[in-house]
Amino acid sequence: MAGATVSRTAHFALHRVALDAPVPGTGSEAGSDFARKQALFAVHEDPSCNEAYLGVVLPKRWAKRAVTRNAIKRQVYAVSQALQTPLPAAAHVVRLRSGFDRTQFLSATSPELKAAVRAELLKLFSRASA
Repeated sequence: MAGATVSRTAHFALHRVALDAPVPGTGSEAGSDFARKQALFAVHEDPSCNEAYLGVVLPKRWAKRAVTRNAIKRQVYAVSQALQTPLPAAAHVVRLRSGFDRTQFLSATSPELKAAVRAELLKLFSRASA
């Protein structure tokens, strides 16, 4: 979440941080271990081998039912795998930032909810790659 917000829609936000982000430290010394950069994930020397890492944050505040949270997570991972232009090699987090109206989507896993989530995720990822 320390990374920049690269894309935002009505319900989702996409955060990105480089794989070699600096580790926060308490010391102000330039040579200290805290000031050095460390890789968040295993970074290969060959840039063509590096891949994007993706995580999902779905607070209970915005999706109360576990069924809904799991359905949204599945949609996030499915949409990210099917992207025409893959995400750049970095750590990405998709965050649910507001809830879907329960009066409009009565069922926790209704086809209408899945379609709305999928359409919004496609918009989110397309804005991030542009």
